[in-house]
Amino acid sequence: MKATIVHEIRGRMRLRLRQKNMTLRQADLLETWLKNQPWSKEAVVHERTGCVIVTYTGERETVLSALGAFTWAGAESSVTLPDHSTRALNREFQEKLTGKVLMKGTAALFLPAPLRAARVIWHMVPFLHKGLRCLERRKIKVELLDALSIGISVGRRDFGTAGMVMFLLEIGELLEDWTRKKSVADLAESLSLHVDRVWLKAEAGEVLVPIRQVCPGDRILVRAGGIIPLDGLVAEGEITVNQASLTGESVPVAKRPGGAVYAGTIVEEGECVLEVRQASGQGRYDQIVEMIQRSEQMKSSAEVRASGLADKLVPYTFAGSLLSLALTRNIARALSVLMVDFSCALKLAMPLAVLSAMREAGRDHITVKGGRFLEAVAKADTIVFDKTGTLTHACPQVAKLVPFNGNDEEEMLRLAACLEEHFPHSMANAVVEEARRRGLHHEERHAKVEYLVAHGIASSIDGKQVRIGSAHFIFEDEKCVIPEEEQGKFDSLPTECSQLYLAIAGVLSAVICISDPLREEAGDVLSALRGLGIQNAVMLTGDSPRTAAAIAEQLGVDDFKAGVLPADKAEYVAALRRKGHTVLMVGDGINDSPALSEADAGIAISDGAAIAREIADITIAADSLWELVRLRQLAMALMSRVQNNYRFVIGFNGALIGLGAAGALPPATSALLHNLSTLAVSLHSMSALPLSKTK
Repeated sequence: MKATIVHEIRGRMRLRLRQKNMTLRQADLLETWLKNQPWSKEAVVHERTGCVIVTYTGERETVLSALGAFTWAGAESSVTLPDHSTRALNREFQEKLTGKVLMKGTAALFLPAPLRAARVIWHMVPFLHKGLRCLERRKIKVELLDALSIGISVGRRDFGTAGMVMFLLEIGELLEDWTRKKSVADLAESLSLHVDRVWLKAEAGEVLVPIRQVCPGDRILVRAGGIIPLDGLVAEGEITVNQASLTGESVPVAKRPGGAVYAGTIVEEGECVLEVRQASGQGRYDQIVEMIQRSEQMKSSAEVRASGLADKLVPYTFAGSLLSLALTRNIARALSVLMVDFSCALKLAMPLAVLSAMREAGRDHITVKGGRFLEAVAKADTIVFDKTGTLTHACPQVAKLVPFNGNDEEEMLRLAACLEEHFPHSMANAVVEEARRRGLHHEERHAKVEYLVAHGIASSIDGKQVRIGSAHFIFEDEKCVIPEEEQGKFDSLPTECSQLYLAIAGVLSAVICISDPLREEAGDVLSALRGLGIQNAVMLTGDSPRTAAAIAEQLGVDDFKAGVLPADKAEYVAALRRKGHTVLMVGDGINDSPALSEADAGIAISDGAAIAREIADITIAADSLWELVRLRQLAMALMSRVQNNYRFVIGFNGALIGLGAAGALPPATSALLHNLSTLAVSLHSMSALPLSKTK
């Protein structure tokens, strides 16, 4: 790629491509390719100017080398773009909006009066058709009011008023459609699997190929921790699959040869050869995304209410117009009332306010999948946190190892690392890393290991049963015991640490104390959220009650639950909602997925498990929990703006109706003031939201 560096600071550079024109596809291709690079933190491509902004980590030379080696052909083979481009959607609606404004201005400035009148009559036909449809169905709706006001204006030869009313109605419909489609497109994008290439089993061995080249009947290899990219059947191997993104099951499901698996699910253990049954874009996961794209479930109730209220106010506008005509016998006064309807402002301002809030959230690296989730954030009185990776940094370290039953500390650590190295979760990594740090080499002395989800590991060594895992697993499920003479040592274990228990032959042999440092900002964020109206803050964790109590005391949460399984988290959230609370759930792991889907709004940490991000309604960056405060402020500011819009639209237009009925405003002035107020409230809705301050 040939480009010129226009501006540069440490970790960020702005370049301008030397090619003259960039297509929308090329812009999407380059932006996606940049975001997939290991050094990339953020990338933005502006196709009109050929400008590229890259924020990166690492060495500058690495970035420049990669950019210099970039080719369009290489990107085409390595990057898979979504079927529906948000960039293309924005360009489409921007061009439509610009075209309507230019046509309106050109007609007003250059067309002679007869042609302007003919143009208005031609444009009024669809509006009259919608009004007649309402009459046929015996419904008094906004469309009937619009048709009547336009028709009467044309009948009175007031073509300017009729033209302006139609122009604003068309702009309103266009912006509402744009808002809805963009929200749904953003949701579909956030649900996309972003799997570009897969390992294909071929005669020559395993070959890395673009996913779009895979056909039904091909065999691909999927390993532990990977996302299943396509629907198919297990041909070889055994795996456990987390299907919560599709079925809501909190416990992974074992899949053996012949078992069906679906795109978008996660392989937790094992590896398999998958025989593809559905090509890319045809699977069950893609059908769900397509269903979401066809739905309007992402609309906030405020938007739905605005549209419904506009229809409900129509009979009152009609009544006011007829009453004015009956009392004054003056058609002009009746028309002045009829010229004022609430639909333009209500239907236009509400989607714009939501779009503005979602845009501002995006600038702060907060992805919101629909307006109704912002509404839930604003109304929430309870926030539930997962502990590990959410309130903590999710980088556990071994703080202490306490041997029991006369065992040697290093020997116990060596044995624990030998077992845990097979299962790369965070606590296992901490144990293995500590053994590596101490220079302890561990040979494979144990028998086959069995991993029990949310419990621990079972194996045997030298003919003796070995178990390592949670207190629930060791002492309740496996009935292991603590040496009687060492009960005091056990009771004095540090409560602020999470504990991993190792038992040999049914007797506790060691306790590994693992610390997961709290995020520095966690306490202050909780205080700030309380200042913004959150009444209850709850922490849920799979840790022991002692560890959870110590951390809860440091944070100052209102309540906590320890030793909970994924299903327990979801049930706890559901119970809160049944009691009438509006609940936010914040988590980052696979085990948080059921609870995230159960909450009024699920919030995932961006560097957490892929499945959590897919299920969550909102995603925040992992850098800081302060984004939760920002999210709450944005949501509250949005709802405040919506309520202010309601009051202004109903109050101002109600005053216009009253003045029109009294004869103080002629029809043209009434229509002008109504249209200007619609424009004003729409522009206000597009402006930056004023953020509330914490108490």
